[in-house]
Amino acid sequence: MTERVLYLIGCAAGPTQYIDEGVRQAQACGWDTCLILTPSAARWWDPRIGELEELTGHRVRSQYKLPGEKDSLPKADAMLVAPLSCTSLNKWGNGISDTLALGLPSEGVHMGVPVAAMPYFNRAQGAQPAVARSIADLRAQGVVFLDGPSGYESHPPKQGDPQSFPWHAALDAVGSLAGDAP
Repeated sequence: MTERVLYLIGCAAGPTQYIDEGVRQAQACGWDTCLILTPSAARWWDPRIGELEELTGHRVRSQYKLPGEKDSLPKADAMLVAPLSCTSLNKWGNGISDTLALGLPSEGVHMGVPVAAMPYFNRAQGAQPAVARSIADLRAQGVVFLDGPSGYESHPPKQGDPQSFPWHAALDAVGSLAGDAP
């Protein structure tokens, strides 16, 4: 059996500093992991992007390709948007796919690709009325949104622990979504 391909899509949220750990855990679950970052998240890794490319064996993408340019990533069998920032959640929920990191899951979920998302933002951000609407809109489209006890529970402002992000819970959910977990 060939490895399944997972697009791990990271936004500019605290755990993205440790997204290499998410990649390692996905690989340990048998996923050929391709990493896509929002442009802001890519800036965090800019001096060390080569480390991520070596780890994944793929180019790390953060921009749309140019017309006529060949795609550098294999076709995804599943997508995991984690960590999902409050800003990216609300853009995605409103159909704004101005970044590759939002465009891929926006289309993927409507093309039959299993898509899960695990947020990382604080309770004050989560209290914004747009957040609940965006979550409901994504769930209505078939995105498995992993919050609360089954995912990530928002933390009090300035009290997050990005290093303890529950990658394993997100990957378990993606494995379940994809059927026979690799």
